[in-house]
Amino acid sequence: MSNAIAQFAVFLILLLVLSKPLGEFIGRVMERERTFLDPVVRPVERGIYRLAGIDADDKMNWKTYAWAVLLFGLVGVVFLVLLQRVQHLLPLNPQHLGPVPWGVAWNTAISFLTNTNWQSYSGETTMSNLTQMLGLTVQNFLSAAKGIAIVAVLARGIRRRKAESLGSFWVDLTRLTLYVLLPMSVVYALFLVSQGVVQTFAPSVLTKAGQLIAVGPVASQEAIKMLGTNGGGFFNANSAHPFENPTALSNFVQILSILLIPAALCHSFGRMVRDRRQGWAILSAMTVIFILALGSVQWAEQKANPAFKSLPVAQSISVSPGLEQPGGNMEGKETRFGIASSTLFATATTATSCGAVNGMHDSYSPLGGMVPILLMDLGEVVYGGVGSGLYTMLIFAIIAVFMAGLMVGRTPEYVGKKIEAFETKMASLVILIPAATVLVCTALAVLLPSAIASLSNPGPHGFSQALYAFSSASNNNGSAFAGLNANTAFYNTATGIAMLLGRYGTMLPVLAIAGSLAAKKRTPPSAGTLPTHGPLFVALLIAVVLLIGALTFIPALALGPVAEHLSLL
Repeated sequence: MSNAIAQFAVFLILLLVLSKPLGEFIGRVMERERTFLDPVVRPVERGIYRLAGIDADDKMNWKTYAWAVLLFGLVGVVFLVLLQRVQHLLPLNPQHLGPVPWGVAWNTAISFLTNTNWQSYSGETTMSNLTQMLGLTVQNFLSAAKGIAIVAVLARGIRRRKAESLGSFWVDLTRLTLYVLLPMSVVYALFLVSQGVVQTFAPSVLTKAGQLIAVGPVASQEAIKMLGTNGGGFFNANSAHPFENPTALSNFVQILSILLIPAALCHSFGRMVRDRRQGWAILSAMTVIFILALGSVQWAEQKANPAFKSLPVAQSISVSPGLEQPGGNMEGKETRFGIASSTLFATATTATSCGAVNGMHDSYSPLGGMVPILLMDLGEVVYGGVGSGLYTMLIFAIIAVFMAGLMVGRTPEYVGKKIEAFETKMASLVILIPAATVLVCTALAVLLPSAIASLSNPGPHGFSQALYAFSSASNNNGSAFAGLNANTAFYNTATGIAMLLGRYGTMLPVLAIAGSLAAKKRTPPSAGTLPTHGPLFVALLIAVVLLIGALTFIPALALGPVAEHLSLL
């Protein structure tokens, strides 16, 4: 346990230290201020504007911005579906893979468009190198940039007074891709190659033993997969595959890269609203919840399985005399990494919308697997997906100040803007749409015979598989309990709908809130104003996040992980 604590402490210190300068840099990019990359990137940026016919000074209101987001998404889906369907006619297909079936193609297009990267297929045997690069990897960049852009819009809405303009979607998308995601991914991909991650256009390798080993341009996809909290792996085994995650160092850096931009965006937000204390408050709340979740998963996985304890030692297979499952639960975990690195990865990837895995969450203990489900169902606000986690946490902040306002009998305020009926209704939609999607779809999955056939386990664990799947899809995570057969008509359709509702059902109300706040004047703080940058507000925000999650999902969790845990005793 002391080794685990040391790993976690080093990880959190590095994360918090590195997030500050990166957050300041991203803030400068979103504010269109000069950066050290301007001499190289600025000419490319201008060239893209001229080529695409973009007016860099275009000012969009929230409705125009929302239409641009939707139009861009529609074009992306059509392109991805067509690319998958005709990949057998295109180059860079050394394995001569055929066209992707319609159901999988549609589901995958929605998945990568929404930053979910849910994969109901094996990448190395389904997608050509061209499809992986031109389709999936490109969408990894664009979906991540889109999430950060929504954060920028919300920050502008809070800061601006009696304004309609929230910036240009096309400019935000271009700048965040060119200045932030692309340079970081290039450097990161080179690091991964140095660790042994594959990066080649060569066809599959046939070993002397007659085994066919798939290879491809893995490092380039792996970099943005982690930095953009996308999570879609080149290989079916994802980051448990030695070609994607070969060393302990690459594993540590991959976990760090999942959380780095989401944590940095808290500082970007504070910079943009001209009150850095607001960013620190949000970051503090996220960190406290993350530590609680990480400690819970580590505790659950380090403990012996109660089922082993119920057997005499002589009847327990591979258990040393006098011991009961020594070392904790290693089932489904890479021996290269051990329990601590696996639980850190599992917590980080489900606290964000990443969904990459270095082990099988299906093999976690019931309580160890419950925490990742709950983290997703909380809206992945700790530290959240790239952009999406922060704007969802800010929605919780709006709800927190609304509740505080009810207690003192005055109109609630957040960073100088009054929170009134419209903002409260939109915030309610952000919370309710993903939650309702998870619960309704899970109910269908355990009622319809065709859906029940996809579950590999009966009883509570089978329920957990379905609950995990739709928690992952609706909250745009993408990971899954490995025992679920998701490549069916029901799951391809249902998860596709859940991913769309989870992404755009939250993104559009957030844009509406940004537009409403931008049109308001700034209200000076008074004696009755709740400060939103101190310990009291941080505690209130944590309580609101956990309380809403508990009230919404504990009944479902009781039917799955909790019931399974009790059955082991």
